[in-house]
Amino acid sequence: MIRPSNPDGEHTHGQGSFFGRRKGHKLRAYQADLIETLLPRLALDISSPAPSSLAGIFDRPLDDVRLEIGFGGGEHLVAEAQAFPGTGFIGCEPYVNGMAKILAQIEAHNIANIRLFAGDAADLLAWAPPHSLARIDLIHPDPWPKRRHWKRRFVQDATVAAMARIIRPGGEFRFVSDIDDYCAWTLSHLLRSPDFVWTAERAVDWQQPWDGYTMTRYGRKAEREGRKAIYLRFRRL
Repeated sequence: MIRPSNPDGEHTHGQGSFFGRRKGHKLRAYQADLIETLLPRLALDISSPAPSSLAGIFDRPLDDVRLEIGFGGGEHLVAEAQAFPGTGFIGCEPYVNGMAKILAQIEAHNIANIRLFAGDAADLLAWAPPHSLARIDLIHPDPWPKRRHWKRRFVQDATVAAMARIIRPGGEFRFVSDIDDYCAWTLSHLLRSPDFVWTAERAVDWQQPWDGYTMTRYGRKAEREGRKAIYLRFRRL
């Protein structure tokens, strides 16, 4: 969940698929220590050639590998990793404060099936081997509501094609947003892709979360403020 909003925030970047602050509030000493000590042990190094299978980046054999792009505070990613210990998870989040939050949860719960990438998701997609992911989740991404900024949205024809390359046939891309315009935008981009099919068969399929979905902090805030999220699922052909 990458939602930079303060124009005076530190380290503003605009490159690849990420536009926004890299760092917000000053980290507490414990958080800074995790960034220095734990993150290097879990971080992906995409300067090295990708393995033939992403399962190889984990310490033990795993059934599948999934990716969450922009995990924010990590609530959904941590819950999924705990619910599916036989699956490997990669979390991509360039926002340092979000990375510090998930590191604290990983250490507190001794979670061994998460790896992290503190960079641009577009670079990660380009690096990963073909058909290496069972699923990609994009939950409450920054909507970039102004028309002149729509090119900054993560969902673009190029990123849809990049996801199609690395999601295996039968795998899924899942998208959640409480911004109607971004939902329509995403639906139009995925429907015109020859590689994905929308799985919905009835209205409840996009009006309600899928089974086992963990609501994020931002999702709860949106609900309190009267904004209803849309839940879109697309299967890789």
